Amino acid sequence: MCFREDVETVEKTVLDLLLEAGGGYRSGEEMSGILGISRAAVWKQIQRLRTRGYGIDAATNLGYCLTELPDQLDGARILSLLGAHPWADRVHVLETVDSTNSLAKREALLGAPDGSVWIADEQTGGRGRQGREFLSPKGKGLYLSVLLRPRCIPAQVAHSTAMAAVAACDAIESVTGLRPGIKWTNDLILGEKKCTGILSELSAEWESNTLESLVIGIGINCAQQEFPGELRDKATSLRMETGTKPDRDLLAAALTRNLYVLSRELLTRREDWLRRYRADCITIGRQIRVRRGDVERTGVATGLDENGGLLVRYDDTGETGPVYSGEVSIRGTHGYI
Repeated sequence: MCFREDVETVEKTVLDLLLEAGGGYRSGEEMSGILGISRAAVWKQIQRLRTRGYGIDAATNLGYCLTELPDQLDGARILSLLGAHPWADRVHVLETVDSTNSLAKREALLGAPDGSVWIADEQTGGRGRQGREFLSPKGKGLYLSVLLRPRCIPAQVAHSTAMAAVAACDAIESVTGLRPGIKWTNDLILGEKKCTGILSELSAEWESNTLESLVIGIGINCAQQEFPGELRDKATSLRMETGTKPDRDLLAAALTRNLYVLSRELLTRREDWLRRYRADCITIGRQIRVRRGDVERTGVATGLDENGGLLVRYDDTGETGPVYSGEVSIRGTHGYI
């Protein structure tokens, strides 16, 4: 048996011991004795289970108690909520995947049609901008990617991430009643913490400069009640902000419908969507820091250009120019976010 299988077997046994406790506590010492591993190793398995969506309380002198099982996306219910939607026959709901964006890009190469949607209950290799990890535990979030095939050149979809942010805000508001703000360019914010990330990736034919595919991925933190380590001060979830666990099936259906509208209006109503983006964008009017590689500058975000680029008036020169890439942080009450 390989090491990964050993770890998964121990994790399952820890879970079985917690389930056998029937809502009561089971000490780490007892479990370490049963399993023949150290208490530190038991604690590591507890942490693994938590990242997979299990709620586990820990109490001194009592041990561990299983308080919550991860819920699971219901593909049949999502399709029922979509009804006769034009994309209903292209929606794929998966239990686990490396990354919905990576899967969408692979399927695009195999000829998947425009409007194909992949929704996952868990990502084992979720990705954000610049290759950063996007924590995607089982039963805690909504991870969705859509494949679009607009007939245009790549420059004509430069605003697609901005449109996706508005579509995601609409979906979250329709389900929770809360409307996030948008931190340029691709983060949705509640209470100065990130609840949603967006990653747009495109493929083009080099010689003709023709767009072959546009993949938009959206990851929403839904049911988390806490975040590990350094994410604790940076991330939040819909549950943490509302006090109740959101209906992820309803959210998936709402987001799919909104992305369909986006696809129909991507090349024809750009300014309408950018006007809505500006209204939600918390970056505009704020003191910001722009970092590109090793170069860092500060200034004030004054608005957006016609392609969704951030207009910045720099402190060092007083000149204003657009930003299309790099890291942009907003100065807040606790430093830059």
